[in-house]
Amino acid sequence: MSQPPTRQTELTVLHNPRCSTSRFAVETLQEAGVAHTVVRYLSEPLDEPALRDLVDRLEDPVTDLVRRDPAFERSGLTETDVSDADGVVAALLAHPELMQRPVLLVGDRALIGRPRSRVTDLATGHGPSSTKTD
Repeated sequence: MSQPPTRQTELTVLHNPRCSTSRFAVETLQEAGVAHTVVRYLSEPLDEPALRDLVDRLEDPVTDLVRRDPAFERSGLTETDVSDADGVVAALLAHPELMQRPVLLVGDRALIGRPRSRVTDLATGHGPSSTKTD
């Protein structure tokens, strides 16, 4: 069950500025007046404790945190390699560019900001939690 929105809940966006969906998330939160912090996870990679915390908080299936694109193919990883939390953490430590984005950390929860409607719902207070500024 979703927690009710609170103004005190911290919101952090794990962001890749080259990704249109990630840019959409940041812009949508800004336009809605939602206080948030942006972490550019490619220039500030998450360490193992941070990735484990993210995986523990993730509301989505942990395997969804890994992008399946040409970079995944080039990495040499297989579906078996990323079939559980330990594998996902190991893969993202070695290949942070494979992290699905954006990821929204809201209080003690985390969710992948796809489809875009998840970000819109969060920004308008209809998501799992919201943090609008006055």
